Amino acid sequence: MIVVYTSPGCSGCRKVKQWLKDRNIPFVEKNIFKVLLNDTEIKHLLMRSENGTDDIVSKRSKIIQENKIDIDEMSTDELIGFIKANPSVLKRPIILDEKSFQVGYDSEEVSMFVPEALRGVSDCCDGGCPGWDGCGLVRATEEIKKQ
Repeated sequence: MIVVYTSPGCSGCRKVKQWLKDRNIPFVEKNIFKVLLNDTEIKHLLMRSENGTDDIVSKRSKIIQENKIDIDEMSTDELIGFIKANPSVLKRPIILDEKSFQVGYDSEEVSMFVPEALRGVSDCCDGGCPGWDGCGLVRATEEIKKQ
């Protein structure tokens, strides 16, 4: 299952949610300001990121800048507590499933979240194709827009 960590007013969050909806790809949205992230979730995000805190924490955030906080000096437990108390320091959107992890919206990179069953669907599929609702219809709509 794809999980998308979002916040209100985040344009990248809106774009990724629309991209997934357009392709009928199911996902769970977690608004980081409405749903309190637990320790396990934050640890999981940190473990999935290739560059640790650099991938998911914005060191340019107002809280970090104004208080001159050095998150690199924090223990894991301190960092988790800090993120729980200040979810706004997280970069958004954060998108992950069992295999993939992405921070921010990139129209090309987000395609890694297309289920494997739909990846091989031909560009010229029609309404009889099993992947039509997930990608064929979107491709057809994009072709009409180009004309």
